[in-house]
Amino acid sequence: MKIRSFAALSLLTLSPLAFADTINGEVKRQPLNVEAIVMFILFVGLTLYITYWASKRTRSRSDYYTAGGKITGFQNALAIAGDFMSAASFLGISALVYASGYDGLIYSIGFLIGWPIILFLIAERLRNLGKYTFADVASYRLKQKPIRTLSACGSLVVVALYLIAQMVGAGKLIQLLFGLNYHVAVVLVGILMVLYVLFGGMLATTWVQIIKAVMLLSGASFMAIMVMKSVNFNFNELFAQAVKVHPKGLAIMSPGGLVSDPISALSLGLALMFGTAGLPHILMRFFTVNDAKEARKSVFYATGFIGYFYILTFIIGFGAILLVGSNPNFKDAAGVLLGGNNMAAVHLADAVGGSFFLGFISAVAFATILAVVSGLTLAGASAVSHDLYANVIKEGKATERDELKVSKVTTVVLGFVAIGLGILFEKQNIAFMVGLAFSIAASCNFPIIILSMYWAKLTTRGAMIGGWLGLITAVTLMILGPTIWVQILGHAKPIYPYEYPALFSMAAAFIGTWFFSITDTSLNAQQERSRFYPQFVRSQTGYGASESTSH
Repeated sequence: MKIRSFAALSLLTLSPLAFADTINGEVKRQPLNVEAIVMFILFVGLTLYITYWASKRTRSRSDYYTAGGKITGFQNALAIAGDFMSAASFLGISALVYASGYDGLIYSIGFLIGWPIILFLIAERLRNLGKYTFADVASYRLKQKPIRTLSACGSLVVVALYLIAQMVGAGKLIQLLFGLNYHVAVVLVGILMVLYVLFGGMLATTWVQIIKAVMLLSGASFMAIMVMKSVNFNFNELFAQAVKVHPKGLAIMSPGGLVSDPISALSLGLALMFGTAGLPHILMRFFTVNDAKEARKSVFYATGFIGYFYILTFIIGFGAILLVGSNPNFKDAAGVLLGGNNMAAVHLADAVGGSFFLGFISAVAFATILAVVSGLTLAGASAVSHDLYANVIKEGKATERDELKVSKVTTVVLGFVAIGLGILFEKQNIAFMVGLAFSIAASCNFPIIILSMYWAKLTTRGAMIGGWLGLITAVTLMILGPTIWVQILGHAKPIYPYEYPALFSMAAAFIGTWFFSITDTSLNAQQERSRFYPQFVRSQTGYGASESTSH
């Protein structure tokens, strides 16, 4: 059972780019894992109670979208960490360290650097200038309809791609680990996702993410402590023993094995760093706090939690190397220490804590998916109801009741869509979807957000052309690249030779936005430029965009 669980969880090697939700081959249903099911039921029961509790406190539009802005900076930091510390980070990065040693750090460092560099630039102004979605900020001094349409489309594409990957991953996990039918598993995840968002809104979603973050940090801390205890808390001893037992030997302490050329390295780094700052479900979290000061606290504490967590994944990866090197049974089950699908963290959980702790870690892995899909669903529903319905279709004249009704209907629709797509893509390799989601977030959403905050010469024409250029370029290059053009469509060689499009799609977005903004001499462009200085002053003095931003 333990070895089967180890193999089963290899599907959750979910790195948002290189190993995102890859599921290959036929999956066979396994016998029930009692410990994992008990842990899973306890988690679901607790979160459903929280949803009931939150539903009694969710009455207004502000409550539904942003929990009324009553989440503290520390709580929001845990929720952000819960959103960000996915099964990708826990299982995937530790597996990369397990397989490649030092090279596994490229992902953890890329994700971590994105927080202080990007979100310290964005968080405060996002909170001051926005209200419910990041489109509030992007349209602050530009035309409402076109900018909100672009922002909502970018958000929905990212949400859809991410949801497909998470739904298939969750379905396979339950099928393999808990012994349930795949279709039943997908429907179960979809129902839970809709319940959290439909009745509890942002308040329930926040607490689901907080609980998941605490569980994940606790489990990872225990594993790391047990690893360090085995080497007398001596890092030199940990690395020395890992070098002795790893097939690559001393090479695991050197960089250069995962990324083969500078273009791929740049594209990967850009997507990791800037994609995070364009993810709608991450950006929504900054509207749940009361003011910019709490937003800054959120980033500060979240960076600490996430940084600590990535240190743990590094220790866990090297600890798994020691485990496989010293235990022939595990080595036979996992094969040699090569290949990204070796689930080091789960293997190590079994070794240090037995079947009970393996069940706990399995439930945590599933909890990560539930937390992420809840945030994604809420982000997609708010893009439709607040951006498209209330501000584009109704031109800001929609009542709060109607907007909430549209949001809840959208939540149910997204649930059905997610279930349908999860079933439709059951047998497909869906690794490219999360990679495409990050590339679109970095190429479409992020340039518009950052330029609207910091560049005085931005115009609606420039933002629209640049944003659509980034989105279309990212999608096109991903289709023409090795993943889709060769592996899925069956062509001999890719037209675009690199795995990731972010370097070129981001360049297209920024250059297109810059060129078509500076060449815009219309009266409307002059008026939009004149709004920049008041916006800047307001963002610095802490007055929010709760005031009217209609043009």
